[in-house]
Amino acid sequence: MSDTEAAQNIKMLVCDVDGTLTDGTIYYSDGGVESKAFSVKDGLGIRLAIESGLAIVWLTGRSSAAVARRAQELGVEVTQGASNKDTGLREIAVAHHLLLEEIAYIGDDLNDIPALAIAGLPIAVAGSAAQVLDITAYVTTSEGGKGAVREAIEFILDAQGRLQESATNFVNRLTLGDESGQ
Repeated sequence: MSDTEAAQNIKMLVCDVDGTLTDGTIYYSDGGVESKAFSVKDGLGIRLAIESGLAIVWLTGRSSAAVARRAQELGVEVTQGASNKDTGLREIAVAHHLLLEEIAYIGDDLNDIPALAIAGLPIAVAGSAAQVLDITAYVTTSEGGKGAVREAIEFILDAQGRLQESATNFVNRLTLGDESGQ
């Protein structure tokens, strides 16, 4: 099955965080406060996905207040501290009554391989570890934290024939003042 054919059946995108939604850099202040940078392009893409009926869930091995805050801003479910991402992905599938074949997973590094191996559509961001690139069906041209998740969302919606209508509806809501953006 081609990556486009697999994308046609996707109902949910599960995203790794560090290196995928961010560039993988972690900042600590002198006081020990952690911060991360998230792409507004990804944020807008996530809003577009949610409004189009494509569920978005974040699955990360670390725990961070910055991740929880950004997920809350975007209305995204997040599972933090997941040491076994394949187990986490299976639990997400059960909780949402989905088959693994209906879930795309996007990641970048070795700890993502177990989840990528069981997802219906395994996606890697540009610059991912070679072992990740070897097992993914689709690789974004953008790197993590620089619009890669948005690119994956647009790929899925386009494969489903919903991208143009979803974008038009989103822009129309902005014109009416009914949308907060990313």
